[in-house]
Amino acid sequence: MNAFFTALSYLTRIPAPISTERDDWVKSPCHYPLVGLILGGVLLIFDLAVSSLFPSLVRGALLTVLWIYLTRGIHLDGLMDTADGFGSNGSLERTLEVMRDSRVGSMGVMAAFSVLLLKFSVLASLATDAIWIALVAAPVAGRLALILSIRLFPYAKKDEIGLGMKKNLTMRPLIYALIVGVGVLFLTTGWFGSLLLAGTLAVVWIMGEMSRGRLRGMTNDTYGATVEITEVVVLLLCLWYGGARL
Repeated sequence: MNAFFTALSYLTRIPAPISTERDDWVKSPCHYPLVGLILGGVLLIFDLAVSSLFPSLVRGALLTVLWIYLTRGIHLDGLMDTADGFGSNGSLERTLEVMRDSRVGSMGVMAAFSVLLLKFSVLASLATDAIWIALVAAPVAGRLALILSIRLFPYAKKDEIGLGMKKNLTMRPLIYALIVGVGVLFLTTGWFGSLLLAGTLAVVWIMGEMSRGRLRGMTNDTYGATVEITEVVVLLLCLWYGGARL
């Protein structure tokens, strides 16, 4: 349970006991899809409370803001750093230096604006029955993409905890995470879950190969970017599947 609480406190603002033990941190990734399900559940409950009070545009904006708040924007920060680093067109050392810089550049601002605009517009356009599916599927798919990235691609830094997470994501915890993540996608969407899974795998592969080619592996920032892009892709697929409210 300590590993689960560590995952919950790291990925969200939802109150949970915080562990300082290294073992709890390195064992936490297998719980990421479950954390995504909890995050989706909170968003769903909030939407149920406000859906009858506000028009669709305000509803979409409120959901987007709450989504950022609940995750503390950590994945969005990774997306901005990744966009700045990849947009610098410099050497490996220069790219990592730009990504470590706490200041946000123009590429990072444009990336964040684009992702948030897409999330808002999709959430404002989805019909009620489709938005409830999207609010569960997108956070789960994003965290599923995160553990797949950790498992499938090398870690570029020599960070002890980051390397430990990859080392401890062995077959048994990976299978548990896949059962939760893939199971939720199929239970909430039926056969359409296969398309959502395909979209998730496509983002993981593209981001992983780009990171391997540019940085010789994934970093915490590219993990965050992968989560954000996966969520957008899944939301867009849900919009295509569920239809828009025009």
